[in-house]
Amino acid sequence: MALFESIIGLLLAAALLTALAQRLRVPAPALLALGGLAAAFIPGVPLVTIDPQLALALFVAPVLLDAAFDASPRDLRDNLIPVATLALVAVGVTIAAVAVVARWVLPEMPWAAAVALGAIVAPPDAAAATAVLRRLKPPHRIMVILEGESLFNDASALLVFRLALAAAATGGFSLASAAPMLVVTALGGAALGWAAARLYLAFTLRVSLDMPISVILQFLGTFGVWILAEALHVSAIITVVAYGMTLGRHAPRRTGARRRIAAYAVWEVAVFVLNALAFLLIGLEVRVILGRLDGEWEGVLLLAAGTCLAVILARMGWVMTYNAAARWALRRFGPQAPRGQPLPAPTVGGGLVISWAGMRGIVTLATALALPEDLPFRDPIVFAAVSVVLVTLVVQGSTIGPLLRRIGPSENDMVEEEVRLARLKTSKAAMRALEEAPASPARDALLRDMKARARLDEAGIGAPAPDGTAALQGRAVEAARDALEALRGDGTIGDDAFHILEEELDLMELAADPRVRPV
Repeated sequence: MALFESIIGLLLAAALLTALAQRLRVPAPALLALGGLAAAFIPGVPLVTIDPQLALALFVAPVLLDAAFDASPRDLRDNLIPVATLALVAVGVTIAAVAVVARWVLPEMPWAAAVALGAIVAPPDAAAATAVLRRLKPPHRIMVILEGESLFNDASALLVFRLALAAAATGGFSLASAAPMLVVTALGGAALGWAAARLYLAFTLRVSLDMPISVILQFLGTFGVWILAEALHVSAIITVVAYGMTLGRHAPRRTGARRRIAAYAVWEVAVFVLNALAFLLIGLEVRVILGRLDGEWEGVLLLAAGTCLAVILARMGWVMTYNAAARWALRRFGPQAPRGQPLPAPTVGGGLVISWAGMRGIVTLATALALPEDLPFRDPIVFAAVSVVLVTLVVQGSTIGPLLRRIGPSENDMVEEEVRLARLKTSKAAMRALEEAPASPARDALLRDMKARARLDEAGIGAPAPDGTAALQGRAVEAARDALEALRGDGTIGDDAFHILEEELDLMELAADPRVRPV
């Protein structure tokens, strides 16, 4: 019971810290990281240990699927080279830099342990960066690159991490034998994820499920494909990415609006809870590590400081080098033009933003928790990893917003234009369907409403005015809610009728809210 009360209290603290972060306009992961560290020193908070393999499956799989489901294959193809170089080359450069620094600070540390540390801290967490950047509305291409990087850099870093642990256990490493294994695990993971998604879609299409069971099956499928990938010795990260992207392309058309809204809400809460628990558990782990490191602080602190500098400088060096090379290639060979639309040239300001957006988060924490207890220098490695997470989240997370506002990288953002185009075409398709339906007062009223909306869409280019259609519909819904509350309050209607009308108004409010994902 004491453990249960502690977890409830820590989750409450996480919710309050997230609300405070929104008020202060700072990244929530930064405050969560500091809160998790502070929680480790609160008297009476019990020590919680978690199985290393469970740490990766529990914390990484749902967060990764949530990101993969929303990923755009078209945008990833358009930005394939910068995404691939960040996910592969930048990760490799960071691992090498951290390993060299670790060996320089602690010469007695085995190379396998040093490489494991580099693999732990190499992959940035795009969720932390996008939480800040989305409020500032940066160029769409920067968001695509950062989110695409986060889908695949975890896989490359974790593959190196597994190889480093195997080398530490066996005392040797052979690139000739490891290279084919890497190819098989990557391709096998992609094939397994695609096949699992197809089986899931075929099953849910043939079986009618209640909403709670449907949402439960989504989580079971996510953890199931991860466990299956681990059992088949293929990349679990790539499996979940392929699984999520395949579902994202085919599931929405087969899912009703009500079930989709409920699933989005449940996933949002689940991802928040898992992120909070990851920071809290690593904070509790820090208390144990600090007790073990008594008398060895000089080398440990130097390792943590050197790792933080290596992580930041390695990413910045690679991104700015690639940025300069890309600008030279554009001048020499001309712009890349996918779908006939040339992509804007990378700018120095955009490169600085991407460089500074390399904040570490849940993957680094979960991978640090997954280190075997008998690994040499495990405690200094975990302490250095936690230091990297705290430093990048607090320092970079609190300064990337001002950096973006100061640099102001410019780019022609096509998302709003694509939204307007899609809205017009979908409205016309809906009106054609109504025109073909049998005439009735309801059909005529709905058709008049849709035609009026279409005229407003055609006239309004860019962002809607503050008192546009969505705002007016929101005001109308609010007035309807007041009337509904009054009807129930004076006894004119009962609660059954109230809840039916309340659900209808909820759906209208969601349709009017531009922040809600379309259903």
